[in-house]
Amino acid sequence: MAEELLLENNGKPSAHLTKPLLAVAFLSSFGSSMLYGYNLAVVNSPSQYIKDFYNETMVEQYDWIPGEELLTVFYSLTVSIFAIGGMTGALLVGRLVTKYGRKGTLVRATVLVFIGGALMGFSRRCRVPAMVILGRFITGVHSGISLSVVPMYLGEIAPKNLRGFLSLVPSIHICVGVFIAQVLGLSELLGKEEYWPLLLSLVVFPTIIQLMLLPWFPESPRYLLIEKGNIAATIEALKWYRPKGDFQAEVDEMQEEQRSLSSVQTVSVWGLLRDRCVRWQVITIVVVNIGMQLSGIDAIWFYTNDIFKNAGIPEPHIQYTTVGTGAIEVISGMLGCFTIERLGRRPLMIGGFLFMGLCCSGITVSVILQAELPFMRYISVGCVVGIIAGFCIGPGGVPFLITAELFKQSHRPAAYTVAGCLNWLSNFTIGFVFPFLEDATGPYCYLIFCVICLGVAVYTIFVIPETKNKTFMEISQMFAAKNNITEEELTSNAHLKMAMMNGYGTLVE
Repeated sequence: MAEELLLENNGKPSAHLTKPLLAVAFLSSFGSSMLYGYNLAVVNSPSQYIKDFYNETMVEQYDWIPGEELLTVFYSLTVSIFAIGGMTGALLVGRLVTKYGRKGTLVRATVLVFIGGALMGFSRRCRVPAMVILGRFITGVHSGISLSVVPMYLGEIAPKNLRGFLSLVPSIHICVGVFIAQVLGLSELLGKEEYWPLLLSLVVFPTIIQLMLLPWFPESPRYLLIEKGNIAATIEALKWYRPKGDFQAEVDEMQEEQRSLSSVQTVSVWGLLRDRCVRWQVITIVVVNIGMQLSGIDAIWFYTNDIFKNAGIPEPHIQYTTVGTGAIEVISGMLGCFTIERLGRRPLMIGGFLFMGLCCSGITVSVILQAELPFMRYISVGCVVGIIAGFCIGPGGVPFLITAELFKQSHRPAAYTVAGCLNWLSNFTIGFVFPFLEDATGPYCYLIFCVICLGVAVYTIFVIPETKNKTFMEISQMFAAKNNITEEELTSNAHLKMAMMNGYGTLVE
């Protein structure tokens, strides 16, 4: 059956962008990655209304008026609990994608959005502040799952020459989500006190569309072949995503990886951390994922209005300045998406982090000098815009992409679990600590972000190879020398009995 399916497609290899590939990239990102961006920024506009709601309910229920500092703690918890949920979701990724597949996990995770959206939407009517916090936590779990699974899914269905482009589509949707949250948060739209629960709960609508359409798309071909051993379903999925062309080369490459893993089950997180064959790959995802979140971008997303207020921007103009930064995010994300296959991963990472570091130091200098030089407030705004643009062009999406590229099928779920947990833990740290850090150090807090950005850029220069147009096996071989692994150790497991397979992945008796 598999041979017949392959013979039906006797043309040249199909490595161009097809409508099904583009459709699944946009659909999976629309109902997942976009919600992550939306939830990052949506609490910024109604922050004072949420604090007032917490204050009112405490007076009503406990006859107690909390201080401003305690309200700041409650609001910081509301912001950062989203990241705790994300870390919880990231811990579940390995098991979920192994049991249900990539697409299957995305479809099943949608139920979390409906629960979280309902809790936040009815919190004001029920007069229960805990519903806001719990709703943010549950939507965070969904984002923690999808933020890892979407790039994994797209990276596995894409031809190697389109892997970078498709894997950055979620990054564009993150930027779009941030922008939508900023626009809807304007006082002329949903930025009024009575509308903030609706603003928080709008996440359910993109999820409805994803739930209606995504189940009709095929599962990842690599998952079907390497983990399920179903060659017929693999070829059908390849035919669906790339209707014309010869899939033999792709199937051969998958089977080469399958044979190298034929006696190796999916690796656990502990197994990943102990495996010296992927030591430098693990260090790399640790550095880039922590660096991505500690670059200062989360502080800007969570507290944009406060940052502009401290920079001296007049109060009536802040919300429109914030929306302008959102538009720049979208443009920058699209620029990164369309240039990554031309420039490669390394230049976008290095250039993005260096530029962000420069802008972080620029914020510190401009805020210090703006008392004497009023025009420096506009330099501050320009530096904020620069950080956003630098992040969205490269560091915003490349870490998720290279997490997929640096590992073979057996190690990839555990790698995404580690990367996701570190990503979300760093996100939580910034979301909770930044208001207090800014109070304690003032504009000098941005120098911390500057040092982190420069450090990640230097690491990228000296350690991370270019992975553009490389197969997953080729990328593993590129790291073999750094890990002191011979080619024989990389492609075989001599101490285990190997299961010999024929050309179509069936066991030879």
